[in-house]
Amino acid sequence: MHELKVTRLVAAPVDTCWDVLANRQEEWWCPAPWRIEMLAQERRPGGRSAMVMRGPEGEEMPQEGVFLDWDEGRGFTVTDAITLGPDGFVPAQPFMIGRWQIEREGDGTRYTAYARHWSEETMTQHKEMGFDQGWRAVADQFAALCES
Repeated sequence: MHELKVTRLVAAPVDTCWDVLANRQEEWWCPAPWRIEMLAQERRPGGRSAMVMRGPEGEEMPQEGVFLDWDEGRGFTVTDAITLGPDGFVPAQPFMIGRWQIEREGDGTRYTAYARHWSEETMTQHKEMGFDQGWRAVADQFAALCES
């Protein structure tokens, strides 16, 4: 499997972490100074997941895909391999399947995020784009919100 992963223990209860994970993505999803604007979050398998990542110099990176699962209180999985058109699912140029999940660990919560890729080449491309630094920064931002 071609997977990149970040995990971190957060000093906050699962309920708090779930609220931040599911409802406050615009506050932590991208490494600052980047941010996102959430366009759609249809919280069900097959539901639309759409956002625009915005950079400090006016850059815009639209992200369009679908939810593969939504496990209330635990996590969700999305992919960009399919989008939703007026007549249903439309194949797209796939980059990854992303999963964000939380689970109780001791007095805190274990946050785990991973990106699974179709090939070694796309996984390496994602790593070279700054996966480790970016997704760790996001995990830090997530933890800071949960712990505040």
